[in-house]
Amino acid sequence: MSEPAKISLIVVAAGRGSRLGGDEPKQYRLCAGRSLLCHTLEALSTAYDFCATTVVIHPDDRGLYEQTVASLSAGCAKSLGPPAFGGATRQASVLAGLEAQSARGPAPDLVLIHDGARAFPSTPLVRRAIAAAARYGAAAPGTRLNDTIKEIGEDGLVVASPSRTPLRAVQTPQGFHFDLILEAHRRAARAGIEGLTDDAAVAEWTGRPAHIFEGEPGNVKITTMDDFLDAEARLFSQAADIRVGQGFDVHAFTEGDHLWLGGVRIPHSRTLSGHSDADVLLHAITDALLGAIGDGDIGAHFPPSDPQWRGAESRVFLLDAVRRVAALNGIVAHIDATVVCEAPRIGPFREAMRARIADIVGIDVARVGVKATTSERLGFTGRGEGVACLASATVRLPWRNR
Repeated sequence: MSEPAKISLIVVAAGRGSRLGGDEPKQYRLCAGRSLLCHTLEALSTAYDFCATTVVIHPDDRGLYEQTVASLSAGCAKSLGPPAFGGATRQASVLAGLEAQSARGPAPDLVLIHDGARAFPSTPLVRRAIAAAARYGAAAPGTRLNDTIKEIGEDGLVVASPSRTPLRAVQTPQGFHFDLILEAHRRAARAGIEGLTDDAAVAEWTGRPAHIFEGEPGNVKITTMDDFLDAEARLFSQAADIRVGQGFDVHAFTEGDHLWLGGVRIPHSRTLSGHSDADVLLHAITDALLGAIGDGDIGAHFPPSDPQWRGAESRVFLLDAVRRVAALNGIVAHIDATVVCEAPRIGPFREAMRARIADIVGIDVARVGVKATTSERLGFTGRGEGVACLASATVRLPWRNR
C-alpha cells in the first residue's frame, strides 16, 4: 500500500496592499478582531492538515508577522515553518517560498499556493485543489463570469465583445506537483520572465497547461475597503455564538514606589501585593475571557502556589486566555473594565492602558473600555487599602463550538 501524498502549503503575504489604504499592509489589518492573514491561515489549516506551511512575507513585516503567529491556534501553528522573504513581484515571492520548502527537504509531493488576502477558502475548495493537482499536475480554481465582457481601445470605444462562455476568473489556492512548479519558476526567473500574475501562468509558460476546476464566488481577494468591510461583516456573521464573561480581582497595597495597571507602570507611593506583578486590571480581564469560554479562572491555569509565576508579567496570563479563545476559532469582540480605587488617579493613564490592552488582546483600541471610580471612601478601597477591578469580555464563537 503506497504512502499518502505529502502536501505542503505556501501563503503569499509579501504585498503592500496600497489600494486598501492605511499605514500597514492589508494582510495584517485587524478584521473582526484578528488579522486577515490569521483568518486565512486558520481557514486553510481547518481544511487540511498540511505537512508544512510557509508564509512569504516582506522583510519589513517581521514584527507584524510574529504578532499574527502568536494569535494562531495550536492546530494552525503546528505545521508553520520559518517565513520566507518575498521579492519585488508576486512571482519572485512564490519562488522564494518554494525554494525555502525545497531547502528544508525532503520535498513534498504536492503544493498549494494561496493568496494571504483570500480569507475564505472553504474545505471543499481546498480538497478540490488537492485532487486536481494530483491528477493534472497544475490546477487552479476558476469561476464563471456573470457580466458581459467588452474589450476597449485606448479611446474607450469597444473593440470586441468576446464570449464569456469559455472565460473564467482565476482564484487561489492553486495546486501543483511540487517539482513541476519549482522548476517552472526557476526557468522563468533564469529567463528574466516577469509579470506572470499567477502560478498557473508560470506553468503555462513552460508548456504545461493548467486544469481549471470549479472555484467559489465567496473566495474573494480582499483588495478595496469595500471588500474589507464585507469580509468583516461575513466573519462576524460566522461567529454568531456570542458569549459574555465577567471577571473580578482585588489586590492590597504594600510598600513600594509604583504599581502596574493595564500593563502600564504607574508611579505611586505604594505598590500592589501579589504573587505576580499584581496587575489587578489584567487579572480581571483574563478571568472575564476565561469565563466567556467556560475555561476555569486565572488561578486554575496559573496557581499562585507555583513559583514560576512569582513576579511574572500579567500580560502572560492575558495572552494565554486570548490563545484559548483562538483555539476555539473565536473572536474577542470587546473588553470593558472598571478600576475601583481612591488613588492613584487613573485618568492620566487611561489611554495608555487601553492601547496596551488592545495590543495584548489583538483588537482595535476602539473595542477596549477602561473606566475608573471610587467607592466614596467606603470599604477597603475607600480606606485606601487596595485596588479592585471589575471586567467584562464579549467573545464570538462559531456555532459549532456550542
